[in-house]
Formats: sequence, structure tokens, C-alpha cells
Amino acid sequence: MERLHHKDRVTRTLLSKGFTVIAIIVTAICIVPYLGVLAAAFSGSFETLDHLAETVLGRYTLTTIALVVMVMFCSAVIGAGAAWLVTMTDFPGRRWIEIALALPLAFPAYVLAYGYTHVLDHPGIVQSTLRDVTGWGPRDYWFPEIRSIGGAAMMLTLVLYPYVYLLARAAFSAQGAGTFLAARVLGKSPFRAFFQVSLPMARPAIASGVMLVAMETIADFGTVAYFGVQTFAVGIYTSWFTMADRAAAAQLALGLLAFALLLAMLERSSRGHAKYTNGRRNMPMERLRLSHAQQTGAIAFCLAPVILGVILPVIALTTMALGSEQNLLSPRYLGFIQNSLTLAGIAAVLAVLAALVLGTLHRVRATRLTGTSLYLARIGYAVPGGVIAVGLLVPFAAFDNGLDAWMRANFDISTGLLFTGSIWLLIFAYLIRFLAAAIGAYEGGIASVGANMDAAARTLGQDMPGLVRRIHMPLLRTSLLTAGLIVFVDVMKELPATLIMRPFNYDTLAVQAYRLASDERLEGAAVPSLVIAAIGLIPVILLCRRIGAGRA
Repeated sequence: MERLHHKDRVTRTLLSKGFTVIAIIVTAICIVPYLGVLAAAFSGSFETLDHLAETVLGRYTLTTIALVVMVMFCSAVIGAGAAWLVTMTDFPGRRWIEIALALPLAFPAYVLAYGYTHVLDHPGIVQSTLRDVTGWGPRDYWFPEIRSIGGAAMMLTLVLYPYVYLLARAAFSAQGAGTFLAARVLGKSPFRAFFQVSLPMARPAIASGVMLVAMETIADFGTVAYFGVQTFAVGIYTSWFTMADRAAAAQLALGLLAFALLLAMLERSSRGHAKYTNGRRNMPMERLRLSHAQQTGAIAFCLAPVILGVILPVIALTTMALGSEQNLLSPRYLGFIQNSLTLAGIAAVLAVLAALVLGTLHRVRATRLTGTSLYLARIGYAVPGGVIAVGLLVPFAAFDNGLDAWMRANFDISTGLLFTGSIWLLIFAYLIRFLAAAIGAYEGGIASVGANMDAAARTLGQDMPGLVRRIHMPLLRTSLLTAGLIVFVDVMKELPATLIMRPFNYDTLAVQAYRLASDERLEGAAVPSLVIAAIGLIPVILLCRRIGAGRA
């Protein structure tokens, strides 16, 4: 009997240590791309970078900054404005519009770009109809150019404003009526009270959403590449493939990495300095009554991003798909779907498990080391996929080549590309990029689990694996499922890392859509784009159900 108890104690000890080992491995994986970018950037020649500095580097910098500023501003206006209207005012259809405003989050920006280009470009239906009706020639009129930095900003704004909207909506919902009513008593109009009271109180949440929008904007590749907008993300891809200069790609990636980490620090600072008080929450806010004209304006303001970001793109893409020659049930397309689902499924499971291990370890044994591991795991969300791809490929390609050369010299055996020729390195890139989303969902769920439950389980003899298996996982089933779905959909949409790192002849729906669009076969690109968007709707619908359950 004593031997059995001793063996059981040894097994529990090993399992508990296994959490620490897994946490160390995950942290090491998260660090590798940053070290890889640094090593590659300073180990190669700077000739290409000098040439880029003399020609296009300034354009990369200014264009990236201009695009980020435009998308941040427009997303803040649309997201915060719509959030305040659906939270603080009442108008017909408010409850349905409140849910619909989150739907554009399901669409990748490059999917919208394909749809709008087909409709608004020179041969598209809008300009063709305009010429037929007026009899104008191609040079007789001016029409906004969709393939421009303004067009790219519009596409990104339409899919990213929900980040600001969701966080601002939560902040406005948490505000009590006391401060707002005090401003009204002092003679402020409802809208002046909004700008001087409600908006400043929600500023930390809005700032966090805007920083998320900025990080997603600098990470975008599909939209800017298709529109011909020269940003850092495009420069990395061009240096890697067109110029075949990995050192130059790493040097550009290092600059983009610094920019992304700066945004991550600003986002963290905006949350850390949130010291506003929401007043007495037990005084519910009475919704403002709007005049007929104000109701019409509110409905138009809230419906515009939904129509432009969901309804019109779906109509355009569906029309394009029906006229294409792409067969979604063909063996080739079934292969694209299978590859996409395989990558997304494996990455989602690994991300949830990693988030569970890192979060539990920090919850049970909170130390500076566990806190650092969580911080490093979160940083990846701020780093563009192209940067992670470069940072992983450079060291692992060197390892593969070195190992193959050594095995050939000593054993006359070729090991091939163990890492860079498999899907696992690509899955590691997804894990680094989207682990923060899984950690956020885990922390949102674990916050409702009291520490006394952990203490009771430990008192009853449960070790860390038993605590997770018997207490946390049953209580966090919904949160973990949400985390998995978010990572799953993000991987389905991810383009730059997949383009750079995918094994030979291993294409996904996102790659197929990008390839067809690059060849100007937009009708064909609509088919995989619609599949990606349809899958993306799954977690958004779950999120909308939660919004609907908590609405007043």
C-alpha cells in the first residue's frame, strides 16, 4: 500500500513539473522569432537595406504611419459613436443593430477588398453603369480610386471598428447615471455631457480598442498588397521573395517589430492608467429619447458600417461566386479546405492547452517568472505574421541545413527539411501569433472562479493537473470553447505567415483567394473568400448571443 501511495505521489509530482516544462517550452517558442529576427538582421549585408533607404523605405514608413492613423481615427469614431448610441439612447431597431454591429469582425479585410474592387473598379458595375447612363468616356469623369491608401483604410476600418465598438460598449454599459445626470443638472446638453463626461470615462477602453486596431493594421498584408499600397508588411514579402534577400527582409521585420512592440506597450499603458470611476452602478442610466430626425440619424450612423462591412460584400461576393468556374466540391478545393481546417484545428487545440497551462501555473504559483511567461505569450498578437515567419524560418532553416549537411558527411543520409518542410513550423507561428487571444478568453472565464475553490481542492489532495481536470475545465468549458473558436477563425484568415511558411504544394483557402485575386480572377477568389467569411461568423455569432443575453 505504501508503495502505491509513493508511486502516486511521484506521478503527481511529475505531472505538476510537466506544467512547468510545458510553460518553459511555450515561452521558448514565443521568444525564438524575436531572437531570429535580431540575428538575421545583423548577420547579413546592409546593401539591400541601403538601397531601400534611398528608394522606398521612406515611402514604406510614411504610408504605414498614414494608414495606421486613418484606420485608428475612423475606427474610434465609428466604434465609440455606435457604442454610445446603442447603449445610451433608444431608437427603432436598436436591439438588432446592437448585435449586427459586431458582425464585420468575421470578415478579413482582403475579402472586402476583392468584393469592392469587383464593384467599384473601372470595369465594375458602378462605373460601367455610370458610363452607360451618361455616355461619358473613361477620361470624362472622376471616380474615387479603390486601389489606394484611402481604399485600404476603408476596408480595414470596416472590419476592425468592432474592436473599439465592443470595448466601448462594455465601458458605457458599466457607467452609472450619477455623473451623467450631474452634468445634465449643470445645464449640459445630452451630447455635450457625452463628450465631457461619458467619453472621458470610457477613454481607457476606447484606447485599448484603438491600439488593437493599430496592431491589426500594421499586420495586414492581403489588403495592402492587393491594392498596391507600399507598407512595411509588403516590403518584407517583397524582400523575401522578389529580391531573395532574407537579411533585408529581417531588417525590415525588425523595424516593424519595434513599431508593433511600441503599440503593445502603449496599449498596456492605457489599461494600466485607467483610474476613472463609473459612479454608482445601482443608478441605471435612463436611455435618452431622440427626436424623429435624431432617430433617423442614429439608425443611419449605426447601419452604415453594417451595410458596407457585411451586406454589400456578401451580395457582391455571392454574385461573383455564382458566375465563377470554381467548384467548391472538386478534389482540389476539398484539399484547400482540408489543409485550412487541419492547420486551424491543431493551432486552436495547442493554443487552448498552452493558455490553460500558462494561466493555471501563474494562478497557482504566481511568480515573476510565470508573469513574464504570460507577458511574452501575449506579445505575439502585436507582432505581424510576416515578422514571426521571418523570425522562425531563418534559425530553423539554418538548423535544417546544418543537420542535413552533418548527416550527409557522417552517415551519407539526407534528413531533408525536418522543420521548414513541415506544417509544424507554420503551426508554431500561429501559436505565437494568436496565443494572446486564447489567454484572454481563459482569464475572462477564470476571473469568475473564486480562489477558495482552488484552496478547497488543494486541501482535498488535488495536485495541479487534478485541479485543472476536475475543477477548472468543467467551469471553463464555455470560455475554452470560445478561445478555441477565436484562434481557429484567426488562423483561417491569416495570410502573410501562411504565404511565407507553408510547405511546398500545401495551400489553404486564404492562399487560394490571394492567388486568384493577384491574377485578377476576382470571381474565382470570391469562392474561398465566402468560405472563410462563413467560418468566421461562428465565433462572432456566439459573441452576438452573449451581447443579446446581456442587453437591456
